[in-house]
Amino acid sequence: MPTDPPPAEGPAESDPLWRSGLQRQRAPWEAPPAEPPGPATFQQGQGGPTGFRTPVPPPTAMSTEVPPPASEAAGPGKRPAAPPSSEWPQPPGGPPTIGPPPTVGTPSLGDSTPTGTPPDQPEKPEQSGESGESGESGRAEQPVLRVPETPAPLDHVGSGPPTYDAEPTALPAADPDDLDDLVADTVLDGASYGTYTLRAVSVRGDSARFRGEPRRDSLLTARFGTGDDALVLVAMATGARATPDAHRAAAEACQWIGRAVGRSHARLAEDIRAARRGDLKSGLHRLTDRSLGRLRAAAVERGVEPEEYTASLRCLLLPADPACRTRVFFGVGAGGLFRLRDGEWQDIEPRVADTTGEAVVGFGSLPPDTPGETPRDTPHETPDGDRLTMDLGITTPPSPYEPAPEPPPRAPFRFRASVARPGDTLLLCSGGLAEPLRGEPRLVEHLTSRWSRSEPPGLAAFLADSTVRVKGYADDRTAAAVWEA
Repeated sequence: MPTDPPPAEGPAESDPLWRSGLQRQRAPWEAPPAEPPGPATFQQGQGGPTGFRTPVPPPTAMSTEVPPPASEAAGPGKRPAAPPSSEWPQPPGGPPTIGPPPTVGTPSLGDSTPTGTPPDQPEKPEQSGESGESGESGRAEQPVLRVPETPAPLDHVGSGPPTYDAEPTALPAADPDDLDDLVADTVLDGASYGTYTLRAVSVRGDSARFRGEPRRDSLLTARFGTGDDALVLVAMATGARATPDAHRAAAEACQWIGRAVGRSHARLAEDIRAARRGDLKSGLHRLTDRSLGRLRAAAVERGVEPEEYTASLRCLLLPADPACRTRVFFGVGAGGLFRLRDGEWQDIEPRVADTTGEAVVGFGSLPPDTPGETPRDTPHETPDGDRLTMDLGITTPPSPYEPAPEPPPRAPFRFRASVARPGDTLLLCSGGLAEPLRGEPRLVEHLTSRWSRSEPPGLAAFLADSTVRVKGYADDRTAAAVWEA
């Protein structure tokens, strides 16, 4: 657009319009320019359309100082110096002109950026048709975080939600003079030695949480020795049901077996590495009997029956030597021992052989001429067909001359030594988790999907997996799992 040149009488400095930094605008009746005007750039703090202010970008690491206004730099009473040609390009035909007013709210800036000011935020590159390539800007595509698909933890499985709430409701009653007797609601532990990673947890059951009863299960994890000669013991015990001191009996059982194993850990670790199965079984059987025998002695001191102050005891021995993959289980009482191998659970709880004897002569015994029955020397019938003995269902009163009846048989001792394979997961648990594992297939499927990964879960994830509830099973849960690298 044509503009008027400075007056001819004097220099351009005498023109007040030019000195003020304004330009003459085209009148409405004047013809439009033959060529469109070029881009215009304004120095920060100078020029620009009337009513607009060039936004000052925030300082960056490359430019932290804001240049002072031109009026201050020139000094008082002096005219601001004209910007250099590189900062204020002059189109042919005179000073730059302003085109139509820009949209309200956005200043009309040119394509170039004034020197000394940081550039505007770069535009995002346009995505090309091929993945992994950027647009015209040439910038590489940002890396995408890919999260592996892992089944989410569940609150419960089975036919429906459990009867009790998932969170604790009531705390056990406390004795102000015996606060050491308090038992925490949840115990969580873990470690990593040699080629395995250990996770252990003990949680109060839903029923005990609702009634405010202490956790009857007790958990002990301990390491004896150092280096490759170290031996890790995991002991869990469950007190008798419906007894006031069940939690004390379980804690004492773990303490006694821990002391016994700790004092003999060097010999036990050597027997495990040398695969002396017979020595291990006999030695651990002896240590277990001594520990449970102390519980029976404590019951006499408390004035209660031995059956009321007892506990089931289940233990794992894990050597820290990376070259030894033998895992030893021993114990007495109910519970479970499982192994996850190649995506399938195996119930490897040692079975106790059933001991059967001959039928007692008398009521209910078979006649000697029954096929398959061995004749006995003493006949149980007279030649006339009369029986020699008859059971009328009447309890015979104890005689003062006869010895006292023997106590009920004790739970059998269980022992198993197995060699682990890479990728195996060994699970030792109390009856509170073993029963739902054997009775609810959905719980087995869920734990299979959660624990079949190459990496063992963290402590929080293991706690969530171990406490998936099943309707009809509300006892305490104690579990120890070993992941083989």
